[in-house]
Amino acid sequence: MTTSPTPRRTRRLRAFALAAFAVLVVFGPLAENTVDEKVFASALVALGVLAAAFASARVAFSLLLASLLFGMVEVAGRLKFLYLQTPVLAPDLQYFVNSGTIEVITHYPLLLGVSLAAILLVPLLLVLSFMGERPALFAARPRAQRAAARMAGTLAACGLLVACVSPDGPFNGVFGKPMWIAINDKSFLTDFFTSFNDTVINEPKSPPDVDRSIEWKLARPMQAPPKLPDVVLVLEESTFDPRILKLCTIPQCRRRMFDADKRTRAHGPMTVHTFGGGTWTSEFSALTGLAHTLFGNAGLYAPYNLAPRVAYTLPHAFKRAGYRAVALYPMSGDFLNARNAYDYYGFDAFYDGTEYGLGWTSHDADLLEVFERVYADEKRVHPDTPLFVFMLTLHQHGPHMTPLAELPPPYDKPLFPGRFKPKALDEWLNMNLGNYLERLGQSDAMLADLEKFLLDGQHPAVLAHFGDHQPSFDGAINEIPKDVPKEAGPIAHWVTYYMIKSNFPVRQRYDYPVLDISFLGSLVLDVAGVPKDAYYQANTLLRERCKGRYLDCKDTKLVASYHDYIFATLGELHE
Repeated sequence: MTTSPTPRRTRRLRAFALAAFAVLVVFGPLAENTVDEKVFASALVALGVLAAAFASARVAFSLLLASLLFGMVEVAGRLKFLYLQTPVLAPDLQYFVNSGTIEVITHYPLLLGVSLAAILLVPLLLVLSFMGERPALFAARPRAQRAAARMAGTLAACGLLVACVSPDGPFNGVFGKPMWIAINDKSFLTDFFTSFNDTVINEPKSPPDVDRSIEWKLARPMQAPPKLPDVVLVLEESTFDPRILKLCTIPQCRRRMFDADKRTRAHGPMTVHTFGGGTWTSEFSALTGLAHTLFGNAGLYAPYNLAPRVAYTLPHAFKRAGYRAVALYPMSGDFLNARNAYDYYGFDAFYDGTEYGLGWTSHDADLLEVFERVYADEKRVHPDTPLFVFMLTLHQHGPHMTPLAELPPPYDKPLFPGRFKPKALDEWLNMNLGNYLERLGQSDAMLADLEKFLLDGQHPAVLAHFGDHQPSFDGAINEIPKDVPKEAGPIAHWVTYYMIKSNFPVRQRYDYPVLDISFLGSLVLDVAGVPKDAYYQANTLLRERCKGRYLDCKDTKLVASYHDYIFATLGELHE
């Protein structure tokens, strides 16, 4: 029996599919970090091709399907790592695919282009490859045998795939990586497929030798001022003191918002637990006193899975002291579950920025105008109730890619010109840092106006502001040498700043070489003179005993005792 020759169109289609598959293998499985991960990713890709081949009986279609699906995971992982320094993980499918994320993507040309290409080209290529090739696998066999063989092959390939992605399967060695390694080793395929096993919250466990004799209750009473002060806490988006960049010595790098004056009660560098993005994790840390990294990869989605479970928060602490807790959000409350999360955190009122005209393009001055309206309304309705207000700026968010020619002087030209001179940056970094410094000037002006509004009056008030994370400049900021306190540890890109001021004196001096963001809430309570609940008493004691450091505290047994107390005794996380 002779077979007709394969049509030229089919041969070309298969050659194209084979080339696409080769590109996937080179930049996907073979680019994984370790040999075990290379084998693991290769096995998944090969089994994906086999499953598709048995199911469709088409060679080119199977190669293209695997190339495109695994390729999308690889490309998405690389892009997310470029912008947020974390790879794509399984929970992204549940938490990040929404209208809010789509809006963010529209502001990044590269992300928008890749997304549109995936939406339009991937289905088109798959349809064309399926229609352009006739079923060839087992074509010479009788129909019944062909169907049985294809069914058996499909089930076998799928079964092997399930076994491979099981933590108890043949590749168990690639599972269970520490989170810091998983989000930095650039094994994008491995990290994505193994992260399906990491969606469960891992609450810190007490070691067998935990010391429960350590006292976690403050011996000294917390005394509030005669009249409770209003407290305003501002999260400054993507903000850090640029003077930690060794070359940033020009006047534009020095801003009043970072320097102490007679009203300053505490200030300095602060360590956070995210870089380049993930503002919601810094919100979580500031409002709960916890690091999202405590809970494994699931901690990255704190507004969804941790917010409903926390028992002690900063808003609750203020409310127990007689305050009204108010949140002012610069975007839609639907973004990353913000409205629901803030309700769980304990806020009495949530002001959706979009209802006041705020949005992606809003400047810090726009936020201040809305704050003044909200503050006046709150005072009119609740004249005798002190306020705790938490609000976020947005304008400093990336991308920092406005052409310098469109910025006002002196930012309309490179501030660090030249490529090879000392203290020089290339064109890309000049543009990004120029944008950052120009927006920083606007933040500085807004905070000066806010300080005047709050602290120049007769009513006692506390103003605190902090940076949630450093901007990444698409990862390029790591090319600029930084000078941070040695107490911050080796990861310089985790350092931002904090500032706490009041218009009344405080009894205690607060001076930490570096403060972990998880202690910011208890420090604000200290300056405000607000009595603390049991949780923030323990948080204060750990802050003092570890000199502002938390997970990197030198006394690991002390941290273990603290975790045992807040989780096992106080029940910080409930079901």
